[in-house]
Order: sequence, then C-alpha cells, then structure tokens
Amino acid sequence: MIRTFAAIDVGSFELELGIFEISDKNGIRAIDHVKHMIGLGSDTFTTGKISYRTVEETCEILKDFARIMKSYQVTDCRAYATTAMREAKNSQIVLEQIRVRTGIDVRVISNSEQRFISYKAVASRDAEFQKTIQKGTAIVDVGFGGMQISLFDKDALVSTQNLPLGILQLRRALVHASVSTKLEQQLVRELVDNELVTFRKMYLKDREIKNLIAIGDPILNLFSKISSGPQGTRITRERFDEIYEWLQGKTREQLEDAFDINGEYAAMLFPTAAIYKRILEMTGAENIWVPGIRIVDGIAAEYGEEKRLLKFNHNFSNDIIATSRNMAKRYKCHMPHVQMVEQAALQIFDALKKYHGMKNRERLLLQIAADLHSCGKFVTMRNATECAYNIIMSTEIIGLSHVEREIVANVVKYHIQTFRYNEVELQNHPSRDSRLANPENLPLVIAKLTAILRLANSMDRSHAAKLADSRLSVKGQQLFITTVYEGDVTLERLSIEDKGEFFEEIFGVRPVLKQKRRV
Repeated sequence: MIRTFAAIDVGSFELELGIFEISDKNGIRAIDHVKHMIGLGSDTFTTGKISYRTVEETCEILKDFARIMKSYQVTDCRAYATTAMREAKNSQIVLEQIRVRTGIDVRVISNSEQRFISYKAVASRDAEFQKTIQKGTAIVDVGFGGMQISLFDKDALVSTQNLPLGILQLRRALVHASVSTKLEQQLVRELVDNELVTFRKMYLKDREIKNLIAIGDPILNLFSKISSGPQGTRITRERFDEIYEWLQGKTREQLEDAFDINGEYAAMLFPTAAIYKRILEMTGAENIWVPGIRIVDGIAAEYGEEKRLLKFNHNFSNDIIATSRNMAKRYKCHMPHVQMVEQAALQIFDALKKYHGMKNRERLLLQIAADLHSCGKFVTMRNATECAYNIIMSTEIIGLSHVEREIVANVVKYHIQTFRYNEVELQNHPSRDSRLANPENLPLVIAKLTAILRLANSMDRSHAAKLADSRLSVKGQQLFITTVYEGDVTLERLSIEDKGEFFEEIFGVRPVLKQKRRV
C-alpha cells in the first residue's frame, strides 16, 4: 500500500512543504520539497505577536502549498507549527485565520514533541543511526527559535535539554549593535558560551562524547553551502574547524556573493557554525554527522510509524522512560522504591484493562508518574507533591506534549493530596489528534491514573519490596493482590485499605491484599 503524504512545517524562519510516498515495502520516498522564507520568528521575538501583514503572507504561501498538494493527489496531510507560533500571543487568532482561509489545520506542537519528531527522522536512517549511538553521542538540534541537546550512551537516551540558543534569538540580541563583523562574531561566541557553560557543568561532567549528530535547518543550510560532500555524510572535527575559520574571515556581503544568497540567510551561517564549534570543543567529539533531515522528514516518519507503514528498530518509548528515570536520579529519589512502584502501577493498569478503558499512551504516562512521584522531596519533605508538580511542569520530557506533561504533574500532585474532581485545572488544551483515549475529559484520566498510583505506592509502603512477587487478578468487584511473602505486611495492608475507598470510587473495584502461606 502506497500513500502520498504531505508534511508542512510552519517554522520561525521558513514555511516548508514536503511531499512523500510512504509504503511498507519501500519506506519513505521524498518526491517534492518547497520552502519559502517568512518572518514569523522576527515578529514574535520582537513584538510578541504575529503581524497582520505576516498572516496575509503566510496564508498566501499556504494556499500555494494546498494547490501543490492537490496536484500530487495527496491522501493525507499534517501541518505543525513550532516556536514562533507557540510563543506568539495571538497564535489562536492566526491559526483560525489560516484554517478558514486555506483549509489547512495547523497544530502547534510543544518543543519536546518538535525535537522528538526530528529525532525520529534521524532514527529512520536505521543502520547509520544505530551504529552511531553505540558510542557516546549527542544529537544537537539547532533551530531558528531554540536548541536541543540530547545525550546518548550505548543506545540509551540519558538526558535532553532545551537551551535558548536559536539562530534568530542570537540575531535579535545583536540587532542594535552597530559593530564590525569581527566584533559581532566575538559577541556571538560569548552569547553561546553563556548558555553552554552551565550545560557542561550539569550534564557533561565525565561523560565521553565521540559523535555529534547535527540536525535542524540552520546546519543543513550551512552544510549545503560550505561542505563539498553530499548531505548525509560525515565530516571530521578538523574539517569543521577549517569551515569555521573560513567563515570567520568573511563579511556578510562576501557570503552573499560567494553563495548567491540573501542577507538574511548569510547572517545565519556564522552563528550556526559558532554553536557547533563550541559544542565540539566542550564535548571533545571527533566526528559530526549531518544526516540531511528536516522537520518535514520527521513528520513523515511519525505518520508512517502511526499508520504501521514503517517499523523502527529503536524503541522510542524506552527513551521517554529513560529520560524520566534519569530525572528521578537527579532529584535523589529512592530508586529501589521507584522501581517497585512502577512495577506495581503497570501490574494494576494491565489487570484493570476491562475497567479503565485507557490506551497504551496513558500506560506510558502512568509509568512516568511512578518514576517521578517522589522527586519533590529533593526540595522539601513537607510539601513534596506541590514541589514535584512544579519540577515536572518546569522540565521538558522529550516526546510528551504540554498537556501530557500536565497530566503526569497532576497525577503526582494528587497521589497524596485530596483529589477533588472539579478543582483539577489544566493550563493547556489537548491537541485535536491526541493519542489519549478520552481527551475531552482529562480530569477523569487524571483521576484514574491517580487512583492507580496511590495503590501502587501503598503496595510498597515500607520501601522494602515485600510485595515484589505479588500477582493481581480481578474477581467480582475485588482486585486481589496475592503475595507469598511470609513476613509482616501490616503496613502495606493498612495502606491498601486506606487507598481502597478512592480506588473503588473510580473503578468500582475494591483492592484486597491476600497473603498465601507456602506449603
């Protein structure tokens, strides 16, 4: 089965359209690519709003995209907007104008979703990707509106952080500086260092990084203009240093003439090189791989995976879990207890499939909540769940939308606090293509996951893993938690009974602890 698919990126600096053929036999094949420079980011980062003139221009370009899609008989389309639209105060008005005037429904995605989509595009280059991440690797995604660094160690994602180092933001910081090219380049280096030094102290330390995977439109533009090799190849650190030195010796006007590009594109080249140059120096990486992917490639990869036309060897859900576990370690959570609560929570979820009506996505959110349920104790023991809520809401978890992160934060908050259904407030609205079973009633989803987490936490009330071997089964209106542990389980029994009332209220099933004696 072959599908003709269109991916649209409403970016901070460009509008981009990719037309793809996707099939289970041949994977993803790009058949057309169109882009147009636009000032969304300039508007947002300067005034906080997207101007009427920019909205007009955006709609005209998207109308052209719609005509191109029609000519290719596109069967499905996804349009995502990123930083500039996400941070604009009038984004809802702009999105409605686009929908009414072009017929294209644009979805604003969170930063963590945006980076995860790009990451999937890299992983679609399966053999090369798996080979690269066997050694210490950093995926460095520098965009026009921000930057993400994700660290891998032996096929596992160990950390990911977003930094305010977008190319447009660097340009904005220098917009009023009437200085020479040489001084401007020095200011760029200082701005880059200001952010990266903190990152190095917190996340690099003794970590060995051998490879950089460079993604994002700015590095792609730089690589296509400077490198003699084709996109998708590797260059050494020494070769990159040569490119950097060459750029450093050129004025913007010289770059415009050398590559036949306008001033806006020329102004992006040195800041892009400066960021990667500094990261290479800080990490000691020996090679840089530019796989030549854009966010539209990631959108196509995501679509192909969801429609089961593509199969990845890499497990992306494991990356999300690895990130949350590393977050728990950073906040000094008691990991044996965390692992026990996670195991118990998943057992309860699986035993109650006929009763809760939730999907695998909610199961993943429950797993993350179990990993992070005690992270607030790092700040204070007294109001730990409030602190945990704030920690989770302030930390981007790669692959989760804003609303999914809110669900996790609320589940952690209410697993000890009194849950009042009508008091649960969500700052963000669920996306129209939410992967959740019941996106229209998120307080109910939070209530269900909270009830499960409360019971799971009760099953290890003593932090001694007494019920590690327990089996769960539903009979009638009771959830039997059966264990062969021969020691005293009074603390767990009392805690399960205490949490049982709320659990029964939510699911109509009462948890009961049964202790079997070995014969």
